[in-house]
Amino acid sequence: MNLAEIAEHLDLRVYSGRGRLERAVGAGYTGDLLSDVIAHAHKDALWITIQVHPNIIAVAVLKELSAILLVNGREPAPETAARAEKENIPVLGTPLSAFDIAGRLRELGIRGA
Repeated sequence: MNLAEIAEHLDLRVYSGRGRLERAVGAGYTGDLLSDVIAHAHKDALWITIQVHPNIIAVAVLKELSAILLVNGREPAPETAARAEKENIPVLGTPLSAFDIAGRLRELGIRGA
């Protein structure tokens, strides 16, 4: 399943990276501690987090993640959105909690990384 299909099915807001929404999602990963994501997330994973600062983009680039999904209605900081556009990293958002969106992703067939 690709990001565009996931965004449509789950009514996700797209903050950046519209040109990369055809990218396939290989798995999901939920975490807010950057070192944990660096240590455990896999390439092409969709990262679910509450973090909104620019360092999340660096982690996504380093780990070659498919996208970042912000939960609880959080929006990327302006500098985060600008960096995401520069690095072509999709940043999506939902008002749902990490727990609820992870369950919905699992229903769509996305498994944990």
